[in-house]
Amino acid sequence: MSLWGRVRSLFRPRVLALPSASIYEGDPDQARLERPRQALSRTRWLQSDIERAILLADQGDLSLAGSLSQALRRDGVFAGLLSTRAGGLTRLPRIFRGTSAVIAELDRPDDVGLFDRVFSPKELELFVADGIVLGVAVGELIYLPGQDEPVFVRLDPQYLRYRWAEDRWYYQSAEGLLPITPGDGRWLLHTPGGILQPWQFALWPSMGRGFVAKEHAYLYRENYSGKLANPARVAISPLGTTDAQKESFFKRVMAWGVNTVFGLLPGWDVKLLESNGRGYEVFSKTIEDADREFAVGLAGQVVTVDGGAGFANANIHATIRSDLIQGDGMGLASTINAQGLRPVINRLFGCGATGTIQWDTRPPADLAAEANAIRAAADAITTTNAALATYGLRVDAREIVARFKIPTYPLELSSADGDGPDTDALVDELASKMTDYQIARCEHGSSNRCRLCGVERVRDFVVNADGSHTWRVLWRPIAKAKPSTPSPLALVSEAA
Repeated sequence: MSLWGRVRSLFRPRVLALPSASIYEGDPDQARLERPRQALSRTRWLQSDIERAILLADQGDLSLAGSLSQALRRDGVFAGLLSTRAGGLTRLPRIFRGTSAVIAELDRPDDVGLFDRVFSPKELELFVADGIVLGVAVGELIYLPGQDEPVFVRLDPQYLRYRWAEDRWYYQSAEGLLPITPGDGRWLLHTPGGILQPWQFALWPSMGRGFVAKEHAYLYRENYSGKLANPARVAISPLGTTDAQKESFFKRVMAWGVNTVFGLLPGWDVKLLESNGRGYEVFSKTIEDADREFAVGLAGQVVTVDGGAGFANANIHATIRSDLIQGDGMGLASTINAQGLRPVINRLFGCGATGTIQWDTRPPADLAAEANAIRAAADAITTTNAALATYGLRVDAREIVARFKIPTYPLELSSADGDGPDTDALVDELASKMTDYQIARCEHGSSNRCRLCGVERVRDFVVNADGSHTWRVLWRPIAKAKPSTPSPLALVSEAA
């Protein structure tokens, strides 16, 4: 769907998203025509190829750019950093929200959950990596025979095509171009590079330039080593020797092998001539510069290339800059929730069920700081309440909870233990006294409902002798809702 189509869709009623059927449904032989095309690898790259890939991408053809993004992973430094960033993200702790029955099925504590059955961690890693390098990634939900849930498959992005005239993405299959409709139950289109021209805001142009330079420098250095790494053997003969003597001595030097011994008369000599040139340093410097460019582009730092904390800790937060991790996690969650989980949940649980995923990208240091902040806020409330008790004041705990973003939930008031009076009886007595004395607010400043006091205000009035009415204050204990047992949602296993 185009950008403007997405905007228009906000004003249309929501409909149930069902899996997009193949145009060859019911004909397995013809359905194979929609299979992805064979991947084409390229092993030699020039700087001019980078320019041509940029021009083709601007025309909507990502064949050369996608092939370059695949070639980049043949470099060890690039592949390692990309795996740390993409694979480390997909293996971070996950937070599921939504309908209770859906959450219980998505993340099973004792078995493989629905999310892992649909979205394989390795497929997600490749999906995220495509988005990081190319700026756009494409995947497909495939419904296998005999299974209720689909399987997510990442597709090769070099066959992505964008038609400017239609403002629409297509995928080149073995039969032809297939239109992509993200979120229709079949296609997933991940665009971390932006909705418009995502390929222009990705890493492949800059990383490709360094990759080509490093490849050429590596080959040149190997050629340099092959020619000059082994020293030359020099045979010196004295003046007055005949050509036959020189040729015989030269052949003996040519046959120089392991543990060769020469017996030489005065005037004859054998020595090694080694190259003292330092031209190889140019190639080594080019390789080093390319590695640092990979580190800055992928990790936002050079600690992994320099052998710093990233190697020792084996921790994504110690290797990749935190804002890059958060951006990747938020972008992936947005794509999976809108285009992947929504149609799957609608199919299995019905359109009334909901379920979302979020990756916890907070560094461990931030989690510790958050726990300390909550503890400090609790201690501050207790201490401040004790100091303000003399003046009849209390801290507004709700304001503290909102300011420090402390997750809370209301507690039901229960009866006190022991031989003292029942808490419910005390609340009844408090509500009666507040009504008798027409108290407008409780001690916590609430004029309608206070869970700390356990009372709530209801509307009431009295009729005067002349027929007029007067509103009055009437308090009562907070009504407790009867607990209800939610019925589990049945899975819809029948095909639509």
